[in-house]
Amino acid sequence: MKRGALRRRARDISVVLVVLVCATVVIWTWDSTPTSSYLPPGSQFLKLETEEEVERASTAQNTETKDSYSSATPFVNKEQSKEDRTDNKDHTEEEEEKQVEEVSVSETNQGKTSPIEEKKIQEVEHEVIVSEPKHQKTPTSEENKLKQVKQEVSVGEAEAKTTHIEKTTSDQENKTLATDQLKKDDGSISTARVAHQGCSYAKGKWVVDKHRPLYSGSRCKQWLASMWACRLMQRKDFAFERLRWQPKDCSMEDFEGSKFLRRMQNKTLAFVGDSLGRQQFQSMMCMITGGKERLDVLDVGPEFGFITPRGGARPGGWAYRFTETNTTVLYHWSSTLCDIEPLDLSDPLTEHAMHLDRPPAFLRQYLHKINVLVMNTGHHWNRGKLNGNRWVMHVNGVPNTNRKLAALGNAKNFTIHSTVSWVSSQLHRHPGLKAFYRSLSPRHFVGGEWNTGGSCNNTTPMSIGKEVLQEESSDYSAGHAVKGTGVKLLDITALSHIRDEGHISRFSISASRGVQDCLHWCLPGVPDTWNEILFAMI
Repeated sequence: MKRGALRRRARDISVVLVVLVCATVVIWTWDSTPTSSYLPPGSQFLKLETEEEVERASTAQNTETKDSYSSATPFVNKEQSKEDRTDNKDHTEEEEEKQVEEVSVSETNQGKTSPIEEKKIQEVEHEVIVSEPKHQKTPTSEENKLKQVKQEVSVGEAEAKTTHIEKTTSDQENKTLATDQLKKDDGSISTARVAHQGCSYAKGKWVVDKHRPLYSGSRCKQWLASMWACRLMQRKDFAFERLRWQPKDCSMEDFEGSKFLRRMQNKTLAFVGDSLGRQQFQSMMCMITGGKERLDVLDVGPEFGFITPRGGARPGGWAYRFTETNTTVLYHWSSTLCDIEPLDLSDPLTEHAMHLDRPPAFLRQYLHKINVLVMNTGHHWNRGKLNGNRWVMHVNGVPNTNRKLAALGNAKNFTIHSTVSWVSSQLHRHPGLKAFYRSLSPRHFVGGEWNTGGSCNNTTPMSIGKEVLQEESSDYSAGHAVKGTGVKLLDITALSHIRDEGHISRFSISASRGVQDCLHWCLPGVPDTWNEILFAMI
């Protein structure tokens, strides 16, 4: 029995020792590697949310979609992408000469920017930041100007592809309309609002406004050319007349003719540029008068040299004065915004010197009489125009021999910089002068050019629900020509780009059969908005 008791005690001791050893091992293992490390990672767990959390997350996501103004992804229109491909295929040589004349939306897959394009855009933005100080001073020589515009042409090609447009919901649009509407004294609704200083009027969206248009296209016959009055054509859809531009971060006051005349009392507003400048001029005349006939407005064209030459079809411009406020509004034709003079006055077929480094003679002669100046150029910079008009590029008073400057993209940018710089240099002599350069008005030809079957058949506003959000102008050369100068940019390119339904299109009463006008606008129309922004800026 004594031996059996010893065996049991030895067994008990062994069990205790085993338990102690096991406990020691477990404790040591826990300290070095906790057992939680053997659990699956948190990402593999199915995370359940309460209905309240799901609803809150959904609301936050919708708010971000409506109110976000990120410009990382451009809106891509399939039809526009098709237009871009066609233009590049059929007009490679002309596009190489025009450089950044047209505004285009980059061809992306389902609205996403490719990694390669994003890398290019980042390089472009870095290049712009580095090169900006060069634009702070007026170019001092032909070589510096040419080097500058060459850089802008190459960079502009990349930036012109990044017009940032985003879709918004109708709810957000309704909120904007509700916020914008104010009651007048008579109880009616007005969209009049006060403009904010430092506002970027180029950002925003188009909204429907039942108070539009600002004048009648069929009644403004005293100022509006019939070839641009779509109410006098066979067009039936006029929904495009009901749209108003709504800036993103600020407001624009309603345009009123009487208010404009008071603001411009004893002053002169001058538009100098091509046919799009003439459209803006006629739009302004209709807006001031409300499209009504005014017998108290005087034709003062001769004061500015606007006289029809013998054998000519029309004068070099028009000028009208509102006697009640002594306000003058004029337009001078200068399609290239540089000085052009005949080489042989006695020869009707003579060539003309196109002085790229000289501003138009009209500006040199009459700038002292102008208080607000609006300049533009762009669509006449092509070989067909130069050859047809017998224009020969000159620099420093002699024919140009610089092959790089002979490229039309470089020549155009060189001229814009030269004229803007000259006007800026004259501002100190004319303290009351405000000068603007208007950016390029976009074309919307699809499937060809104006003479090769190009068309713009859309008549339905497609801009509703889209927002323009880009930081820099789509017209790169215009945006950088004014940097470091006293000339301001009237940036209308991107906001006009999404208004393809506003062109005269196939309804022109003067075009040949099969030829459409996808360059000029119906009036009333998009150019009215250009003038509203101008009114806000002056």
